[in-house]
Amino acid sequence: MKLIVAVVQDQDSNRLSSALTKSDFRNTKLASTGGFLRAGNTTFLMGVEDDLVSKALDLIRDNCRSRDQMVAPVSPMGGNADSYIPYPIEVEVGGATVFVLPIEQFHHF
Repeated sequence: MKLIVAVVQDQDSNRLSSALTKSDFRNTKLASTGGFLRAGNTTFLMGVEDDLVSKALDLIRDNCRSRDQMVAPVSPMGGNADSYIPYPIEVEVGGATVFVLPIEQFHHF
């Protein structure tokens, strides 16, 4: 058994949740915040049998898209103002960051 931890952008959260439910993958959704852009994310936790890990990863890949987005940088608070860029920049956001961890035991009560 494996624990899949998938951090996805909020824009992809509902689409992924529906796809996982339709494919009978039980999951827990947690609200989270990214450290780089300080934007909202959703973290999915799933206990998955070893033979279904690739199917779960395919669902995540198919439902979480990366996209380019213009963001206004946050002003440095007490940091080095020399490296502050005062105009919006385009960055790639979205997609999914996924961790697959071995599980010693799994209990559902």
